[in-house]
Amino acid sequence: MTTSNSKKSKLKVLAAFLILIGVVVIIGLIGYFILKPEPLVIQGQVEATEVRVSGKLAGRVLELYVKEGMQVQKGDTLVQLDSPELFAKLSQAEAAENAAQAQSNKATKGARQEQITAAFEMWKKAEAGVSIAEKSYNRVQSLFDKGVIAAQKRDEVEAQYKAAVATAKAAKSQYDMAVNGAEQEDKQAAQALVDRAKGAVSEVSAYLNEVHLTAPISGEISEIFPKQGELIGTGSPVMNIVDLNDIWFTFNVREDLLYKFKQGAVIKANVPALNNQEVEIRVNYIKALGSYATWKATKLVGDYDTKTFEVRAVPVKTVEGLRPGMSVLITWDEI
Repeated sequence: MTTSNSKKSKLKVLAAFLILIGVVVIIGLIGYFILKPEPLVIQGQVEATEVRVSGKLAGRVLELYVKEGMQVQKGDTLVQLDSPELFAKLSQAEAAENAAQAQSNKATKGARQEQITAAFEMWKKAEAGVSIAEKSYNRVQSLFDKGVIAAQKRDEVEAQYKAAVATAKAAKSQYDMAVNGAEQEDKQAAQALVDRAKGAVSEVSAYLNEVHLTAPISGEISEIFPKQGELIGTGSPVMNIVDLNDIWFTFNVREDLLYKFKQGAVIKANVPALNNQEVEIRVNYIKALGSYATWKATKLVGDYDTKTFEVRAVPVKTVEGLRPGMSVLITWDEI
């Protein structure tokens, strides 16, 4: 009887012990799952190449040929501007070119035929005067040699003869100048004025090309800033074009986590906007950010400040539906 009671007592103790162990295990499992730390998630976002369209010309938006969200090809006309002042400057430049060309033509052509004829007649008239003066001088010299007239009279006639010769030479020079036209230097100066005027016309014409703004790249119109009819200044942005074929991901990573983001490393990430689609990305850029992004230590002992690095990655394969601004999540346990 005593032995049977002893066995029952031992069985009860064993059962109680097993129940206690079971309770402890259950409590431990509950505590593990409740107190288990959440996996570290690094969040980034999708970026894409974006080009801002702007012009060198100030003017009014005459017409917008595209709308936000439209796909455009490189070279497509996007905007037409209106600038009456530019067309006025073009007219001025063309008028200056015509005036300079006329001056150059005049210098190249030389004197008019009537002027040449007049200069020729004046030269012949002066030569006739030389002939008469020479005959008068010879007669007076002969009379002077015979002692008939005084030296004073001979000197006066000689002076008249020399003056007639000088007049004839001057008339001949005037005739030659009329025939030969302007000097070579004058012609070169006139041509330089023409070239300068043509340069002004070319400059204004180059600005005229800015009246129509074209797409510098192929992509999607993401933003349009001015409305039709509004004025824009020189260099003012008109619209943005995003290239959805040139997409990458960017993350800010603390330096103590950077060892898993090596150059060329392939990492798995999830895109919540695409129903948590898993994508593979390859790290292609790592750069330390400024001191403003440093993680400051909160403990006085046993901790240190950690810098933040910008990490960029590109998709290994094309991912349909990716757009700039979408969030990208990397779970630390899955790296």
